[in-house]
Amino acid sequence: MNSRKLPNVVLILTDNQQASTLACYGNSEIHTPNLDRLARQGMVFDNAFCPNAFCSPCRASVLTGLMPSQHGVHSWIDDRTIGAWPDNWHALDGLRTLPVTLRDAGYSTALCGKYHLGVPTSPMNGFDYWCTMADGHVRSFYRNRITENGDSHDHDGHTVDFFTRKAIAFIAEQVAADRSFFVYLPYPAPYGHWPATREEDRCRYSALYDDCPMHSVPREGLSKASVDGFLMRQNHSGGGLDYSMILRAPNDLATLRNYYAQISMVDDGVGQIMGVLDRLGVAESTILVFTSDHGLSVGQHGFWGHGAATFPSNLHHAAHSVPLLMRYESEIAAGRRSGVMVSNMDVFSTILDYTGQPNDQGAMAMPSRSLKPLLSGSPRDWGNDAVFSEQEETRVVRTRKWAYFKRFADAPNHPVGDELFDVEADPREKTNLASDPAHAEIRASLDDMLTAFFESHARPEADLWAGGAPLQNSERGEFWRDAWGDGWQPVYSYGHG
Repeated sequence: MNSRKLPNVVLILTDNQQASTLACYGNSEIHTPNLDRLARQGMVFDNAFCPNAFCSPCRASVLTGLMPSQHGVHSWIDDRTIGAWPDNWHALDGLRTLPVTLRDAGYSTALCGKYHLGVPTSPMNGFDYWCTMADGHVRSFYRNRITENGDSHDHDGHTVDFFTRKAIAFIAEQVAADRSFFVYLPYPAPYGHWPATREEDRCRYSALYDDCPMHSVPREGLSKASVDGFLMRQNHSGGGLDYSMILRAPNDLATLRNYYAQISMVDDGVGQIMGVLDRLGVAESTILVFTSDHGLSVGQHGFWGHGAATFPSNLHHAAHSVPLLMRYESEIAAGRRSGVMVSNMDVFSTILDYTGQPNDQGAMAMPSRSLKPLLSGSPRDWGNDAVFSEQEETRVVRTRKWAYFKRFADAPNHPVGDELFDVEADPREKTNLASDPAHAEIRASLDDMLTAFFESHARPEADLWAGGAPLQNSERGEFWRDAWGDGWQPVYSYGHG
């Protein structure tokens, strides 16, 4: 196949970032001129969400088009236990990932950034070039152990700058050789978690926020769910991580300002990528995607963190909403926005649609949907115009009007209740209508939608609600042992690799 006829692809993924932290989504305190320009040049999705609010599961979903109950990654891959992992273990071995499919089509493929889906010192199948960091849990934006095509070394500088340079060098090499390329650039920023966002190192954008009042971040009282989540994680975490930030960070101005400074660092990196595509004359023939693995509550609902930072888990808008910007100059009209309910998991099918590659995972039903009809201005029937997500014991269906959180109810010692929010009337998702008789019919309808979706898509061995097990880690181990017995535990494989 003449791969030069295929469009190039650059997929940029940030780490822990809700959509409202960008100026193109209405934030007046953030400095993101390059992402604002990308928004003007392409299409913005105003209702983009994630299939899970943890980094490893969402990365797995973006790279496979599958839900956690299909690929099996339900929680963050805990690299503190790497010494006990199988040799060169990768969570997605045996699945048809984006890099596998595109390399089979003739693309040169590269990972430049945070991996967090297996052993970082050996490449996941499908990547020709491999440059990543040792820690999935980002402990610092500086002073990181790097592995590049099998060679490991220490790097003192900022990781956003480092991975941007590596991506630019790879792009330039492929353009010079007249090869189509796929660059996966998952930045380890803005991240938001301690110790990284609390370190004293200042980046070149820190001064912009020294006096920022941070009015774009709500300061709310601590929620009971955040306290319960902290106690559960602290008691069962195995040590080594400071979970107190869930309760302390929302009112720590230094943390908030550092988080915004890291967003500006990411914006700078995106600007450099856009610049090299322009200079090398390949911007028009390159699909450029910017999104995040998942959102992050930075004070909303009385906590700091992701979906499992509370108990029960949540997929409130702050932890569920992600930015999604797409530019493909020869195909996508500039300056358009869509309010359709989409998932960052849909990026998988969209890229394969534009590149004309097979979009399947064998016998598993594909939940990822191609956004090409929306991007081309000829939208097809989008079905229920809904997105589905799961966070271990919590499953969510979200429409433009409703957000319904259904909880697994058969763990006797861990009672949890469902939640229903009218997001049009209650955009902050504060009033739970699940027990309101006036909303019984809509609750039943949404419950039926959730049940039908997971009956169609969940794979029994990876379906926690059916007694299945996650790959490598669970944030709710004691919850699932309460439901399924003391022998329940995470696994490293169940036959797809």
